[in-house]
Amino acid sequence: MLNIWFYSLVSVFIVSSVSLIGVVTLSISLEKLRKILIFLVSFSAGSLLGDAFLHILPEISQETGFNVSTAVLMFGGLMTFFILEKYIHWTHCHEPLSEEHPHHLATMNLVGDGLHNFLDGLIIAASYLVSIPLGIATTLAIIFHEIPQEIGDFGVLIHSGFSKAKAIWYNMLSAWVAVIGTIVGLLLKNFSGHISTVILPIAAAGFIYIATADLIPELHKETKMNRSLLQIFSLAAGFLIMYFLTFIE
Repeated sequence: MLNIWFYSLVSVFIVSSVSLIGVVTLSISLEKLRKILIFLVSFSAGSLLGDAFLHILPEISQETGFNVSTAVLMFGGLMTFFILEKYIHWTHCHEPLSEEHPHHLATMNLVGDGLHNFLDGLIIAASYLVSIPLGIATTLAIIFHEIPQEIGDFGVLIHSGFSKAKAIWYNMLSAWVAVIGTIVGLLLKNFSGHISTVILPIAAAGFIYIATADLIPELHKETKMNRSLLQIFSLAAGFLIMYFLTFIE
């Protein structure tokens, strides 16, 4: 069990440290950043789908079989991420910026990101409770997804009027909520030995939702043939990374 705690906490610390990636982008022009980001998004989508279909779902099938309970939990996972996203959209203000009507976009972004990071922490813990290779694969998938997401989050905070130092600080605070999620997930093991059989279907559904509802639609906005082909290559590369990781399980 000490091994699981060690791997889980090291993994979540690495994932949380990705929040600092926004600092690196300060020296890159917006146009160049957009060109890079679209391929990171493609790679992220492929790795999330790869982890869901090649690691998490086979592990669920092996542990409990794919039954009605698993299907219900997966639907619950889809609904959780859908509602979280809806909440963020509902609370975003669409009126112009002014002193009389300040935006709350930054606050809502931090709250939504914090909840998302808490779930990531739970998922990391649940994965390591099943096996160390599954934990490593899931951690990598989350890291690949966090890189473009954290760059975007940092941009939102700067756009909302935060200073660079303040944006870095608040983004880090939001990211470190994942550590709490991991600790909670590991402690829940003491109360229920089947915590991973509940969290993993939700995780698989969440990864599929993020990849297909959030990331892939962004890729469709690019219509140039050469860049579209590079997107396809990046998406396949993300999936292949997850495929090669199956050999260490």
